Amino acid sequence: MPETKERPATETSVQPHTLTSILVHVEPGVTASHRVEVAARLAREYGARLIGLGAETIDAIPAADPFMGYVTAEWIALANQQVGADIQNAEAAFRRDAAGAEVEWRQVQDFPSHALARAARAADLVVVDAKGADAGSSYRKADPADVIMTSGRPVLVTPAGGSHLKARTIVIAWKDTREARRAVADAMPFLKRAEQVIVQAVCAGDQMETAAFQTNDVVTALKRHGVPARPNVTKGHGDEAAGEIQRIAALNEADLIVAGAYGHARAAEWAFGGVTRELLHDPQRFILMSH
Repeated sequence: MPETKERPATETSVQPHTLTSILVHVEPGVTASHRVEVAARLAREYGARLIGLGAETIDAIPAADPFMGYVTAEWIALANQQVGADIQNAEAAFRRDAAGAEVEWRQVQDFPSHALARAARAADLVVVDAKGADAGSSYRKADPADVIMTSGRPVLVTPAGGSHLKARTIVIAWKDTREARRAVADAMPFLKRAEQVIVQAVCAGDQMETAAFQTNDVVTALKRHGVPARPNVTKGHGDEAAGEIQRIAALNEADLIVAGAYGHARAAEWAFGGVTRELLHDPQRFILMSH
């Protein structure tokens, strides 16, 4: 059973389109410290509770001679001790890196991606890292794609180094899908605080007029919420969309891209590419995704 250390819930008046709780996975190491610092700063800015989750499990049991079962049992005991020590160290680092925020600590021995998806019921936003080539084992690290697909919450993917998210300029990667509409709604706490929001569509030449109509619709809806949005449509093939979105973000000094995740089946996107995969691969800025 997971262990939880938390403060009693209190009744508060919650404003619409805000963050009240943020969930972040924590493991020992510099990478997690950067992630926690990003999440803690958001928690302080929004007056939200920050939930740190220590989740890790033991690696697959190595093959052993059937007559050496005692070796396997000893290995499991040592592995469990290491997991316990890692989670204990993660809690200490979390409390240090989240100083000044209202915090809650949870821990469980499980795959991090699975644990985050379940704990997301308590949060408005989940903060994870991109999964690069050196991301490490799924026994200790969360896979952002898995969390996006299973948590039912918007997921903020942090770039390497975990710089502060200012979100003064935001680019919405627009495509007329359920996932994109969901992402825009989920990103509203950030959009309402932004100074500039660009609703960006990338499409073939014969779809420019339709894309212009759609992005203008989104802009009009956002402006009704007080969001300073404007449309932008550029020509490009499907496999160029992610690069064009990144180009527009860089051109306008945006540090946050909002996007719907996996408009097609995830297996197909991983096999054939797709905007989701490209944006998650070594992102240079923050990415907020919803599915």
